[in-house]
Amino acid sequence: MGSITNSAGSFFNRSLAQMGDLRAGIERTRTQIATGRKIERGSQDPAAAAQLRSVARREALARVESDNAARLGQDLGAAATEIEAVTALLQRARELALQAANTPTGVDGRRAIAFELEQLGQQLFSRANATSLTGEPLFAGQSSGAAFTQDALGNVTYAGTPTSGAVPVAPGTAIERGLPGDAVFQFDLGGTPTSAFAVLGGLVAALQGGVPDPVGAANAALEGIDAALDTTNRATTILGTRMAWVDQLQDQQGERGIALAERRSRVGDTDIADAIARLQQSMTALEASQSAFARVSSLTLFDALR
Repeated sequence: MGSITNSAGSFFNRSLAQMGDLRAGIERTRTQIATGRKIERGSQDPAAAAQLRSVARREALARVESDNAARLGQDLGAAATEIEAVTALLQRARELALQAANTPTGVDGRRAIAFELEQLGQQLFSRANATSLTGEPLFAGQSSGAAFTQDALGNVTYAGTPTSGAVPVAPGTAIERGLPGDAVFQFDLGGTPTSAFAVLGGLVAALQGGVPDPVGAANAALEGIDAALDTTNRATTILGTRMAWVDQLQDQQGERGIALAERRSRVGDTDIADAIARLQQSMTALEASQSAFARVSSLTLFDALR
C-alpha cells in the first residue's frame, strides 16, 4: 500500500485552511447583514474603528450642545416674555404718572392712582423674580437665589451676580444665558444709579401725601419711567438677538447631525447589497472548494490504496 505524499498532505492543509477562511468570511458577512454594522471589533479595521470613535465623541458633544441650545432658547424666551410684560407694566405706570401730573386731579384721584401704582410695583417685583421652566431665577445672573430682595420699608435690592454666564451651544461658541437683573431693572438717572422699583415707589409715596408738590413729583417720575422703558427696550433687543442666534445655531446643529450620521453610516454601516453579493460569491467559492477537495481526496485515497 502506498502512502499519502507530503505534497498531498500540504494540499489538504491548504484546502482546509482556505475553506476555513471562507467559512469565517461567510459568518462575518452574515453577521454584518444581520446587525447592519460593518465592524464588530476594532481589530477588524483599526483605521475605521478610530474614525467611528471620533464620530461618536463628536455626536455625544453635539447632543450636549443641542440640549444646551434648547434649554437656552427656552430661558431666553421666558426672559423675553417677562420683560415684555414689564414693558407693558411701565407703560401703564407712565399713563398714571401723566394723570397724576395733571393739576385738576384731586387728592382722591391721586390716591387712587397711587394704589394702582403700588399694585404695579408689586407685579414688577414678582416679574423681576420670575423663574424658568426648571425653577431657576431668570434675572439673578449665576445665582440660584432670588434676583431681588425687599426689606420691611419696601426698598428693593439686587441680590444676583453681575453676569449670567455663557452656555456652549456649538464648537467654539457660547451664548449668555440671559440678562442679570441689574441690567434690566436698574439704570442711571441724571448720573445717579436708581431702579424702576425706586421710581414707582417714590411716586407712590409722593401721591400719598409724602411731598408738598405731588404734581412736580409726578412730572419728575416721568423721566425715571422713560429711562426704565429705555432699559427694558434695550434688554428686549438683546434677548431677541440672542434668540435669533440660537435658532440659527439649532439649524446648523441639525445639519451637522445629519453630516455626522452620514459619516458614521459610510464608515461603519453595512452596504447590504454589497454584503449579499460578497456572501453569494463566498458561498459559491466554498462549494467549489469543497467539491474540488472531495474529488482530489477520493483520487488521493484511491492511489494510496492501490
